[in-house]
This record gives sequence, C-alpha cells and structure tokens, in this order.
Amino acid sequence: MTRVHIPADSVTLEGELFLPSPGRGIVVFAHGSGSSRLSSRNLFVAEVLQRNGIGTLLFDLLTREEDLDYTLRFDISLLTRRLLAATHWLQKKPEVSEAPLGYFGASTGAAAALQAAAKQGKKIAAVVSRGGRPDLAGNAVLRQVTAPTLLIVGGADYGVIELNQQAFAILHCTKALTLVPDATHLFEEAGTLEKVAQHAVDWFLEYLK
Repeated sequence: MTRVHIPADSVTLEGELFLPSPGRGIVVFAHGSGSSRLSSRNLFVAEVLQRNGIGTLLFDLLTREEDLDYTLRFDISLLTRRLLAATHWLQKKPEVSEAPLGYFGASTGAAAALQAAAKQGKKIAAVVSRGGRPDLAGNAVLRQVTAPTLLIVGGADYGVIELNQQAFAILHCTKALTLVPDATHLFEEAGTLEKVAQHAVDWFLEYLK
C-alpha cells in the first residue's frame, strides 16, 4: 500500500494505492457522505479485493476543511469531479495505465461513481454500489452508463431498496440488483459485509478484464 497525493481542482486529496497483480484491474473507491478513505467498511472490501489480486485506490473526496461543510458531502457534481480527477491521475501512471478500471461507490459515492462512469464510457469496466443512492445520479445519467453495474442493497434497508429498484429499471447496461438478507444500510449485522465483499469480488473478477 502506497500513500499518494492526488491533485484535484485547487486542492490535494490524500489516498492509498494498492497495485494489482499482473492482468488484473484496479477499483477506485468513492466513499459515502461523512466518511473518508479510512471507512472501515470500504477498507474491509478493499482488503478482500486485494487478496484476489485486484488493485485498489481509496482516497478522500473532500479535504478535512471541506468535509466540515455538510452541504458539500451531498454535492454530487463536486464528488464526481473529484472522482474523475483521481481516475485521470491513475490513468496517467505508467505502471497501471493499461489496467482496466472499476468503481466501488457507497451511499452518495455511488451516485458519483455512476456519473463518472457515464462520462468515462468504456474506460470504466465495472461499477459496484453498496447501499448506494444511484437515484442521485439522475435518470439521464443512468441511461448513459455502459459499464456493467451491480447494485448491492441491504434486505432491511427499506426506502433505499425502492430507490435502487427504480434506478435499476432505468439502467440500460449489463446489470444486477442483489439484496443481502437482514442487512440494514451500514451492513453492520454479522456476516453481511462479508457477503457484500464476495459479491463485489465476483463482479469485478468477471468484468475487470
């Protein structure tokens, strides 16, 4: 794992980069509102991906100062711009420039991941959303996503399930919607986060080629 510094707009974002095994891709994480690259749930999923040879980039979408402004946590356009900045930074690195890229988004980060995937087109090979708000990406954007997309939702995350079902119906890409039984929004119930990680690994191993 290597500490990295990613220029975006007029700020520098902190991140952690784990390089993939030869022939494997890299997953860029977009955390949810109020979280950071140190999110315990995203770190857990990242470690499972790494054990399967998949590279990961976890980074802060906002600086510490920006995160104090609550409204910025829900500024999907800003989060998307930061995610694209990290993507472009990664694409310029010679050692990984040919590796296929995927996005893993949680909560509001899932909306940013889908917006970025729509803008990047075939440069993004796969997207996974965990407890995400894909509806916040906007219907027009959802129709433009071409990357195979997996929406993972807690089976007891009422309200969010329906929002994901609505977004799922709008997506035109290869897609799947998976409910994790008994899980609530943060997947804090025993064994539920492990199921999220396994679903994500299976999806990325299938499409990060």
